[in-house]
Amino acid sequence: MRRSGRAAQEPCAAGELERPDAGVRPQNGPSASTPAKGTPTVRRTTVATALAAAVLVLAAGCSSGPAQPRGQGAGSATKAPPAASAASPKAQLPPAKGSVKVARTVTDGLKSPWGVVALPEGALLVGSRDDGSVVRVDTATGRKTSVGSVPGVAHQGEGGLLGLALSPTYASDHLLYAYFTTESDNRIARMIYDPQRPEGQQLGAPDTILRSIPKGSVHNGGRIAFGPDRMLYAGTGETGERGLAQDKKSLAGKILRMTPDGQPAYGNPEADSLVYSYGHRNVQGLAWDGENRLWAAEFGQDTWDELNLIEPGRNYGWPVVEGRAGKAGYVDPVAQWRTSEASPSGIAIQDGSVWIAALRGERLWRVPLDGTKALAGPEAFLGGQYGRLRTVLAAGGGKLWLLTNNTDSRGTPRPGDDRVLELDVT
Repeated sequence: MRRSGRAAQEPCAAGELERPDAGVRPQNGPSASTPAKGTPTVRRTTVATALAAAVLVLAAGCSSGPAQPRGQGAGSATKAPPAASAASPKAQLPPAKGSVKVARTVTDGLKSPWGVVALPEGALLVGSRDDGSVVRVDTATGRKTSVGSVPGVAHQGEGGLLGLALSPTYASDHLLYAYFTTESDNRIARMIYDPQRPEGQQLGAPDTILRSIPKGSVHNGGRIAFGPDRMLYAGTGETGERGLAQDKKSLAGKILRMTPDGQPAYGNPEADSLVYSYGHRNVQGLAWDGENRLWAAEFGQDTWDELNLIEPGRNYGWPVVEGRAGKAGYVDPVAQWRTSEASPSGIAIQDGSVWIAALRGERLWRVPLDGTKALAGPEAFLGGQYGRLRTVLAAGGGKLWLLTNNTDSRGTPRPGDDRVLELDVT
């Protein structure tokens, strides 16, 4: 089936594009007229032998298989009320009471960092969105070692080397997974990481497990993570073509769930489909709580950013609704923020609280949980002190690692940017 047309790109909220080129028209898949095919790809090579009921007013940011028909136009998102909206009109919870102390700067001098994963020995791997390089950071000394680069990365707008994840069987296979943009699509590949090889040559050849995730100059999503079920989850964006979020035959505007080989995972809502949930605008945060529930942070357009509890097969509303609407057939967020206060990217869950790194909002949000709801209102920390915040990782023992993101052409770099901070939190 050929597309008969394209939905017009909606304007991005302030601070949403990775660079100030809001007029650039998104590019979806291999071409604008031929539907991309989400193609799980498995190469049996050596690689196969060898990662609320509260109100949150979070800031604006784009932050951003099966044959895909044209993106179908959907209704425009609901307008926000003039005041902040609570998860329940009857109960606006008081703010959470926590604390954040910056214990130290782990390392600095990173350029356009995006994805980060913790290795079993405690070191970090950090990817550069713009040039596709990966460095290892010794968290004890701060020393950076070049690991290598992911071949085929094509940076444009918000695209480039995005999420990183370690194989659930990393101890035996040493596989590093990467979500990245190429000249034609977004894709997921895996590579052997061998720290015994010479510096800069420690990544093996990429084995692509999934191709043809639609790409755009905005809204590429990009977060990947293995869940407690050992399946790989990926948050994708709708590339600025809004109708794709509601099109379940498209891989855009979704949370995908797949096997480590890139095949649809058993138990997905629809057999032979990678789609786990849909109706998303641009998902860049994925994390699981102690009861194995999946939470996701999502960029809104002009009114609300969201923290969502993800349930398989559910519709999260974009572009029909944005934020809490109470509309039948759509899942309301557990918490929401004004777009000027967030642009939520990476999230982490530690000791019963969701921690959310905000780009445009330049702060770290905490939302304590009580099961599937917020226990208290959101609380913000570090407002404006370190600029844009891209990713947060749970480090255990009451500590978090926080990645700044001021060298991505959107922020105002400070001397030494970008950096990894170690936080003591309660």
